[in-house]
Amino acid sequence: MENVIYDELRGRGLGVDVGVVPTGVRGKDGKVCRTQLEVDFVCDKGSKRYYVQSVLAMPTPEKREQEERSLLRIDDGFKKAIITKEGFEPHYDEHGVLTMNVYDFLLDANSLDF
Repeated sequence: MENVIYDELRGRGLGVDVGVVPTGVRGKDGKVCRTQLEVDFVCDKGSKRYYVQSVLAMPTPEKREQEERSLLRIDDGFKKAIITKEGFEPHYDEHGVLTMNVYDFLLDANSLDF
């Protein structure tokens, strides 16, 4: 599914890169360990930027949190989206992250601007 999303983003004329978000995690010993979270796609076109995560399914709140973690660490006002194979209507959550199914994404060239 990631390859299909990548090809579609490139076909829409977006520059596509993989993103890395540095973060610190406190271990059991109390020390902060630096780690990196990955954003599947960082897409640019002109002054627009989109951060996109691709996931087949998010069956649990824990899985959703895992997929959102890197997006929520990005401290700018650009659009953040999760594209999944699950079939539900596009919607925004309380953090401003757009979640949509891959079919809506593929069938509407302006789907990230929803």
